[in-house]
Amino acid sequence: MRIVGIDPGLRITGFGVIEFDQQRLKYIASGVIKTSNDKESNSERLGTIFNSVTEVITTYQPDISSIEQVFVNINPQSTLALGQARGAAIAALVCQKLPVYEFSALQVKKNVVGSGHAKKEQVQEMVRRLLSLKSAPSKDAADALAVAICAAHHHQMNLQIQKSSKLK
Repeated sequence: MRIVGIDPGLRITGFGVIEFDQQRLKYIASGVIKTSNDKESNSERLGTIFNSVTEVITTYQPDISSIEQVFVNINPQSTLALGQARGAAIAALVCQKLPVYEFSALQVKKNVVGSGHAKKEQVQEMVRRLLSLKSAPSKDAADALAVAICAAHHHQMNLQIQKSSKLK
């Protein structure tokens, strides 16, 4: 099963693609979608996110998708911008007919690192180790890969629950 993970942001959106087969994780690709051109309007940035996520899906052909949920910042404008970026990414995923799993940052960190309050550097290092990478990916790409890893574990758990309920 191929999984794409998205770490949304209005200026930088991370993406990560992994394969998950019988509890084995395999790195496929990761990177960032940058919309940091200050001359672009927010709507142009959202269009860039939508188009770029669509391109990632077309290129890597994932079976399912996962995305980090919005957390509330002290600054309501930042929270709104993050929500809009997330909406553009979800729209791209749904338009490509992908199931979308959503996880909070706390869930992702707890799943990947073992602590919901892990620092970004800890997430980067655990992603590097879990995917047997030579070096840690950028913070945004690592966060997206972590979201994909969380989805893989979540999917595996759901399969085990379904299997055990059929045995009863």
